[in-house]
Amino acid sequence: MADSITIKILSIVLFCVLISQGYSQCSLKDISVSQQRTGVMVQGKPEWKVTVTNKCACGQKNVILNCDGFQTVEPLNPLILTVSNPGPYCLVTPGYPIYRDPVTFNYAWDVSFPLNPISSQIIC
Repeated sequence: MADSITIKILSIVLFCVLISQGYSQCSLKDISVSQQRTGVMVQGKPEWKVTVTNKCACGQKNVILNCDGFQTVEPLNPLILTVSNPGPYCLVTPGYPIYRDPVTFNYAWDVSFPLNPISSQIIC
């Protein structure tokens, strides 16, 4: 009976260790950026909806996107996206963590911009 309880406790501990190790395997590759046209025109330019998603169980903060050449005729919410000036970098949710809930924002320009993630900090 005592051996059975010890085995169960050790199994639970081992399981928790394996799960926590899996969570710490987060990386920048877990940040994905997708874009789609909304169908709205703003000052004669198509509007794009951007969705930034963190696919990791841990949060990621200070998510920086490469936004070289980024332009928009639609105002951006600085609590969602801050464009550095000068420089080709954009900070998502100015340093606040992104968890499982995606972050979205819209911009309007003739073409979509790549907006690739270039850095982040993992917080577990």
